[in-house]
Amino acid sequence: MRRWSCVGAVLLLALAGCSRPPAEPPAPTGWRQHPLEDPGLPRRSEAELARCASQLKLAPEQATPADPTNFGERQPADALGRPVPHQPMLIVLHETVISSPATVAFFQTPHPKDEDQASYHLLIDRAGQRLRFVPDAQRAFGAGMSAFGDATIRIGSTSVGSVNNVALHLGLETPADGRGDSDGHSGYSQRQYAVTAAQVLLWQGRFGIPMGRVTTHAAVDRSHSRYDPRSFRWDRFDAAYAKAAATCGWSEYSNGLAVISHQVVHACS
Repeated sequence: MRRWSCVGAVLLLALAGCSRPPAEPPAPTGWRQHPLEDPGLPRRSEAELARCASQLKLAPEQATPADPTNFGERQPADALGRPVPHQPMLIVLHETVISSPATVAFFQTPHPKDEDQASYHLLIDRAGQRLRFVPDAQRAFGAGMSAFGDATIRIGSTSVGSVNNVALHLGLETPADGRGDSDGHSGYSQRQYAVTAAQVLLWQGRFGIPMGRVTTHAAVDRSHSRYDPRSFRWDRFDAAYAKAAATCGWSEYSNGLAVISHQVVHACS
C-alpha cells in the first residue's frame, strides 16, 4: 500500500497523513527555517496569461470546488509567529489512483477529521479537462509530511513540516489499469501531458516559478509512503513543455535552476 497517492490511500485504505501527519512532540523553540528564495523571474500580467492560454487552445477550467474542510488559507507566520512564505513557489505533480469522478466526490465530501482531509488545486482527467478544486491563493492539502530539499514550513506547534503553504498541487487521473498498488501502469494520455505542460507554464508565468521547482509528490514526501505519479514520463512532459513555451514565447522559466536558502542548486531533470 505504500506506493499509493494521498487520495487513493485516504479513500481506499483510510490511511492517515495526506493533509496533516500524525502529531509529534512540539518542535524545539527557535527551530531553523529553510525558506525558498525568490528566483527573480518575471510575473506575467492577466492579459498575457489569457493570451498564452488561448494560444495553447486550453479549454476553460471546470469549477468543482472542494468542501471547505479539505483546504485552508496560506499562513503568513509559522507556529512561533515568524514570517514565512505564503505565496505559490513550488509545483507538485500527483496522481489520483482512483477515477476522476471518485476524486471529485471525495474532495467535495466534508471531512472533519484532519487525517481524512485532502485536495489538489487542479485535476487533469484522461481527456485533458482541468477540474478546479481549490483557488491558487489558498492552501490545498496535497502533501502532509513533506519538504523540498530542506525547505519546509511548520505552521502548527506540533507540525513536522509541509510544503503545502507554498505549493500548487496538480493531480493526474490514473488510467484504469493503475488503480491499485502496482509499481506502475500504462501511463498518462498524450492530452494529459499537453495540458499538464500548459498548466505548469501558466503557473510559472503567474508566480515566477522556475522549472527546477516543478517536482513530484514522491520527491517531496518525507513519510516514505507516497510514490506518485507512477509511470510519469519526464521526456514526454519535456517535449510538451518545450512546445508550449515556444508557442507562448516564454523560455525564461525553463532555466534548470532552483534557489534554496540563498544557494543556487542545479536541478536534475
